[in-house]
Amino acid sequence: QVQLVESEGGLVQPGGSLTLSCAASGSISSINTMAWYRQPPGKQRELVAAIGGRYIDYGPSVKGRFSISRDNGKNSVYLQMNSLKPEDTAVYYCNVVLISQGGQIGDYWGRGTQVTVSS
Repeated sequence: QVQLVESEGGLVQPGGSLTLSCAASGSISSINTMAWYRQPPGKQRELVAAIGGRYIDYGPSVKGRFSISRDNGKNSVYLQMNSLKPEDTAVYYCNVVLISQGGQIGDYWGRGTQVTVSS
């Protein structure tokens, strides 16, 4: 079993900053990709940022404002969000692709955390 625990989101004023974190635990041998997705109200889930062994990718609407990083020793991924806009309001989900100790590849999701950008 693998668990993903996300930090709490919250209410942030436009132009503000917030950092999300996600820690994976359980039957983990190695982690391939760690990513953040979001689902705005009434819209489909979209990629925010992803980090693999040798690449980092960002969704077009967050480039230059958001930064993803990971701590392999802690099986954790972080999303630093700056210059937040009302359109960044969404439920943010952590996603991890990993290989379990049993050798199986798995795709896991966190429960999601609400981020609201509003004055």
